[in-house]
Amino acid sequence: MSNVNYGGQAVIEGVMMRGPQSWAVAVRRSDQTIALDLNPVNSVLDRAPFLKWPFLRGVVVLGESLVIGLKALTYSAEQAAGEEEEIKGWEMGLTLLAAFALAVFLFVVIPTGITHYAAAGIKGSLAQNFLEGILRLAVFLGYVLAIGRLPDIKRVFAYHGAEHKVINAYEAKEALTVENVQKYSTFHPRCGTSFILIVLVFSIFLFSLLPAGVLWWRIASRILILPVLAGLSYEMLKLSAKYPEFVFSRLFIIPGRWLQGLTTREPGDDQVEVAIRALTAVLQKEGEVKCSLS
Repeated sequence: MSNVNYGGQAVIEGVMMRGPQSWAVAVRRSDQTIALDLNPVNSVLDRAPFLKWPFLRGVVVLGESLVIGLKALTYSAEQAAGEEEEIKGWEMGLTLLAAFALAVFLFVVIPTGITHYAAAGIKGSLAQNFLEGILRLAVFLGYVLAIGRLPDIKRVFAYHGAEHKVINAYEAKEALTVENVQKYSTFHPRCGTSFILIVLVFSIFLFSLLPAGVLWWRIASRILILPVLAGLSYEMLKLSAKYPEFVFSRLFIIPGRWLQGLTTREPGDDQVEVAIRALTAVLQKEGEVKCSLS
């Protein structure tokens, strides 16, 4: 096994797994067969090495992950529903734009607007941004708790747990069988849920550096600085995953473990089998022949 980090994402009735050069999504169809789609990554990082510099790479990786994740989600929806018609590129782009707009409204507009009007008498940008950060975290937790009650999302969260278990087993150099994988935790330090937590915490301090102003400027400035926030948070995520015993890392790992408890569920054997199929396809494509696969 190489030192390459593999990761993934839960989708509708399936799991997407990604390596440096390829990604695959495996989906459980209604007839219980597993559909598999394997694709090259074609990362811009390979064509523009300067984008691999710290802080820049986080923005690129996040953008590419969003695009790949949307493609995987689209494929999983088609397979789970038994549809053969492929969703067009403009439809995918419109969906991504709508998702971004919803995220901005929930996690930027609402907390910033409430703070602007409710905390106008609070002096000091740090105090105001601390309140705004608490509101942002509350909105996020409320959102996760609300969608987590939906039966379909509960199954997605179980596939999220299956994804983590398979990655943990692979990184422990275990043979990727259902029995072996089920022994591992649903927690993983490189999870996107932990990344979101780091973003929420860093936003308090980063936004405090911005000058105060009218409401539209407060909202616009936070949107404009999102790439900087993403790049900084990505580096912190990598650092905390590489040095988990470091005291500063624990400040994010421990809350991240709790937060992942809301976005993962213990998967069934059939769900673990799907996650194994996705990672196996990527490992075989990228020549990871030293790992014993089921």
